[in-house]
Amino acid sequence: MTSPPKLWDGVLRRLGTETSSVSVEAWIRPLAVREEPGRLVLLAPNPFHRDRVQSHFAPLLERLASEVGGRPLAVSIEIAPRGEPAPRASSDAPQRVLPSAEAASSPAHSLAPVATSPLAQLVLPCTFDTFVTGPSNALAREASLAVAQGRQPGVFPLFLVGDSGIGKSHLARAVIAEARRSGCVRSVYASAERFTSEFTSAIRARHGNAFRRRYRQDCDLLVLDDVQFFAGKEATQLELLHIVEHLRLAGARVVLTGDRLPRRIAGLSSRLASQMAGGLVAEMELPDRALRRAILSDKASRGGVALPPDCLALLVDGVRGSVRDLEGALTQLVATAALLGKEIDRALTETALHKLGEPAREPHSIDAVLTCVGGFFGVSRSQLASRSRSARVSLPRQLAMYLCRRYTDASLSEIGRVFARSHPSVANAIQKVERAILERAPLRYQVEELAARLEGRSNERRIKPKAPPEEPVAVRARARRENDEGR
Repeated sequence: MTSPPKLWDGVLRRLGTETSSVSVEAWIRPLAVREEPGRLVLLAPNPFHRDRVQSHFAPLLERLASEVGGRPLAVSIEIAPRGEPAPRASSDAPQRVLPSAEAASSPAHSLAPVATSPLAQLVLPCTFDTFVTGPSNALAREASLAVAQGRQPGVFPLFLVGDSGIGKSHLARAVIAEARRSGCVRSVYASAERFTSEFTSAIRARHGNAFRRRYRQDCDLLVLDDVQFFAGKEATQLELLHIVEHLRLAGARVVLTGDRLPRRIAGLSSRLASQMAGGLVAEMELPDRALRRAILSDKASRGGVALPPDCLALLVDGVRGSVRDLEGALTQLVATAALLGKEIDRALTETALHKLGEPAREPHSIDAVLTCVGGFFGVSRSQLASRSRSARVSLPRQLAMYLCRRYTDASLSEIGRVFARSHPSVANAIQKVERAILERAPLRYQVEELAARLEGRSNERRIKPKAPPEEPVAVRARARRENDEGR
């Protein structure tokens, strides 16, 4: 029969082979443990943590405890009593197991605190439950869930596309977790870099058959992350092309993620790009203001962080990037508060944002951006929204779309409605401006001046709009006038 300390140590080791290490670190290691007759008592730091462990891990923990202990053991999950050290996760050793309830109440056997900071509670498992949904990512989330549960076979392959840090990898891992929970044990998750490394190693070691068996015969669900990494790797692309085609014909499920649409990945073969886009392409955008608020509120509450409303508002308005940027700002704030032993307040939040280089500011309206751009270039709002392709109008229109995306909370669809353009047209215009800023210094200076005016930093005296090139019709008319005058 296993002794109490070895029992919990054995449970943790067995648990690491049956669930993800992220889940173990986030939810199991923060628990303090004591043994009572016929049961293990797990003490959680707060009610939310207790409920989470109860709903997701209790049956598994009870089975493993009984197997390791060599006798039936019930598992009870409770909240740590007030006045005792808060249970926290240990990165190098399991928590100390107390042999009985009486010993646990003794000052000499109090719950042993461990070394990890409260930030451990902000590390959440990548599941659909922890993925916060809004208009910018709803299609991607629902499509991913349908694939994980084996519904909607027509969407295969599913291609999730969006900027870095937007949540693609979260959904990719959530697909695997949900599929395995639903009984799909023959599922494979790999980054494109890992897939390439495995393929290269298999070829060199002459283990190509074993590689193909893993990704073809022994695979009912394949999830590949960051496929843009395959660019320029012709042999790997050819192998992937055959694997995906084999899985499609066999009725298996395939999920791919990338930071660009398949046909826009330079160095990707046209056949593979066509195959990747042959199912459903679900685009993910930067979170708008409402989604940013929901993400921060959800992550703070799940981590047991008390975030005052004014501090939440500062974070929402001060961080307008990706989900990863939001998480980074919250982590910076919580870490600062924990290390300095301070309560989270407005001053501490402003300090955290300043360290991240994210000044808190209110979002602009689309009207404010149009007024700024129109005044700078001398064009009206009706001209910006017109179908004119004149260089005098098209460049300001593209810059206005770019600045609307940068300084407002409007989605691409909302921006498109203002300019009477489709969602893809707005995305193309923004990408064109982003490329041009890197290549054309005069345009970069103009964008900087417009940004300064929107941020209230400009005295409107530095940069003047460069006159757009004359249109061919105007050039021809001037040439005719000069010829007439010459006669």
